[in-house]
Amino acid sequence: MQAIAAGTWTGPAAPSTVEYLVVAGGGGGGGGSGNGGTGGGGAGGYRTASGFSVSAGSAITVTVGGGGPAGDGSFGAKGTDSVFSSITSTGGGGGRKGSDTSTINGGSGGGGSESYAGGTGNTPSTSPSQGNNGGSSVGQSGGSGGGGAGATGSNASGDNGGNGGAGSNSNSTWASATSTGDSGYYAGGGGGGAQDSDPDYGNGGIGGGGRGGRQDNSVAAVAGTANTGGGGGGSRGTSAAGGSGIVIIRYEDTSAAAVSTTGSPTITVTGGYRYYTWTGNGSITF
Repeated sequence: MQAIAAGTWTGPAAPSTVEYLVVAGGGGGGGGSGNGGTGGGGAGGYRTASGFSVSAGSAITVTVGGGGPAGDGSFGAKGTDSVFSSITSTGGGGGRKGSDTSTINGGSGGGGSESYAGGTGNTPSTSPSQGNNGGSSVGQSGGSGGGGAGATGSNASGDNGGNGGAGSNSNSTWASATSTGDSGYYAGGGGGGAQDSDPDYGNGGIGGGGRGGRQDNSVAAVAGTANTGGGGGGSRGTSAAGGSGIVIIRYEDTSAAAVSTTGSPTITVTGGYRYYTWTGNGSITF
C-alpha cells in the first residue's frame, strides 16, 4: 500500500449551502366572556428553502419561538418569532374574542369572532408566503378558524366554529427523517369556538392546529402541538395556547459535520443528508 505523503490528506469540507425549515410559534386561541364564539389562533410563519449560503467558522444563531398564551377573557396572544441566521418566521396571530380590535395578524392570521373578520397572514410579507389569513365570522355567531401555512382558516357558519387552515408539507422528508411534524405537516391553524354548548366546534388544521371548544367546556379547546407552530383552539369557555415552533437544517452528508453546536439539537444522518433539529434556542458553527 502506498503511503500518503504528510500534509496531503484533507477531510470533508464544510458545507457551502444548507436547506432550512423555520417555523414560528402559533398564536393562542381567543377566549372568555362575551357574545359569540371566539377565533382560533393563527399558525406560526412557515419558511423553507434550499441553497442558503453559510460560512465556515462563523456561528449562526437559532431562535425557536414559543406559542402564544390562550386568551383569558380576551384575544389570544401572538406567537413569537423563530429565526435561523437572517431568516425570520413570524409568530401566528392570536384568535379574536368578541369585538376586541387588537391586532391578530402574523405569520398566519388569527380567526375572527362576533361578526369580525380574521387577521391577515404573511405579515410581514415574505416570498414565498409564510402563511394565510384567518377565517371570517362576519354575520355569524361562531368563531372562525385561524390561518395555516397551506390554507386560509374556514369561516364560521351560524353558531358553529370554523376549521383551522391546513399546514404545509412542501418538504415532507423533514418529518420522516427527524420524527417531528404531523404526518409531515407543520403550521396548522387553530379551530374556532362554538357560540353555545350544542353547535359544532372547529377542528384544528393538519400540522398541529388545536381543536376549538364549546362555551360550556363540554368540549375543551386543545392547544397547538409543540414544535409544529400550530395555532391554539378558540373557545368562549377556556381557550388554548399555540404550539411552539421548530428550526431544522439539512445538507448532504458528504460535507463535514458542524464544528460545534449549542442548544442540544438532535442530529440525524439518513437518506444522504445530515439533519440538525432545534426545539429550543441555540447556534451552529461549521
